[in-house]
Amino acid sequence: MFNRDSRQPRIDTLVGRTARVHGDLEFQGGMHLDGQVLGGVRSDDARDSSLSVSETGSIAGPVTVPTVVLNGSVRGDIHARERLVLGATARVEGNVYYGVIEMTLGAQIVGKLVRLEPDGRVAAAQEAPG
Repeated sequence: MFNRDSRQPRIDTLVGRTARVHGDLEFQGGMHLDGQVLGGVRSDDARDSSLSVSETGSIAGPVTVPTVVLNGSVRGDIHARERLVLGATARVEGNVYYGVIEMTLGAQIVGKLVRLEPDGRVAAAQEAPG
């Protein structure tokens, strides 16, 4: 899938497939996760902070990162103020708060989808014309 935003994500931190982190993980810049995190994952508030989780990656805790690309699993709420991309193998058990969302056929979410305004506030519900 190629679009104008298709570019290699910046990776400053790598958590390998055999790594298991117990506790919260905080990072700056870009992080790629192939292993497991048993705790929350969050980054600084910079717009260019991003998290990519491969098919083998999993997080058991809340995620607060401006841009998230998920192909693995998250058991907890996701707060992706800028952008959330869910691949075909993505699994989420929790509420999803997003600025822009892209989902591939096969992605699963057990929870609510809540759109955020650019400033991070929950978007007002739109009433359908009737």
